[in-house]
Amino acid sequence: MVSLFAEVVANDKPYLVRFDGEFYFPALVAYPETTFGGDFPTEADYTDPFVQELIEKQGWIAWPIVRFSYDTIDRELGKTAPSAPDARHWFGTDDQARDVFARLLYGFRLSVLFGLILTILSSIVGVAAGAVQGFYGGWLDLLFQRFIEIWAGMPQLYILIIMSSILVPGFWVLLGILLLFSWLALVGVVRAEFLRARNLDFVRAARALGVGDVTIMFRHVLPNAMVATVTMLPFILTGGVTALTSLDFLGLGLPPGSPSLGEIVEPG
Repeated sequence: MVSLFAEVVANDKPYLVRFDGEFYFPALVAYPETTFGGDFPTEADYTDPFVQELIEKQGWIAWPIVRFSYDTIDRELGKTAPSAPDARHWFGTDDQARDVFARLLYGFRLSVLFGLILTILSSIVGVAAGAVQGFYGGWLDLLFQRFIEIWAGMPQLYILIIMSSILVPGFWVLLGILLLFSWLALVGVVRAEFLRARNLDFVRAARALGVGDVTIMFRHVLPNAMVATVTMLPFILTGGVTALTSLDFLGLGLPPGSPSLGEIVEPG
């Protein structure tokens, strides 16, 4: 929850400025330096002592708890980077004098959101595929199982490397690539639960009353399969975060500008 509001916790821009009787929100809106009486029409650099002095003459500045963003280079570090933790940098700095705490905060948000979205999409695909297999059975189940066995036997890492070299790496591109395999974890669990429940009395009663197959599958049978399904979700979540970190180690992760945990926790 804290990382969702990373811009308010760690940022090199104030989240609120009071100047000449008006309020400004630099963390959300880019204001030119001339707004505060400066000389340049470009965006104000709030880390510049000159800009800070201009604002404080006619107002005040409300800074975040950590006055560094994930890509802010501390040019006033006063020591060799990487540096040890101190009052200015809680977790120290990396080899480029960037605040490690800020990078960890932004990287955690990106990695966990990636894992959550991957888990949700994998659940939708995996539950739907397993439900259809288990509910109808027969040739549909047999053919689908052979397809899953072939697809699960594919060398996942090499496919990720090949597709990442063809497509420009990005949040949604990597998400789509990992989604190709992550849904397989749920199919077997959901299929087994539907195979078990499709001949139970309440399902036969629903069919006798003329209830449609889709309604029976997702309203009557699926709730009974949710215990086993929900058990698998944390494993998909952690697997998604780990896969994103592994891709960063291989140089196939997100492009520079959006740090993930893999770009922060570098090998060695």
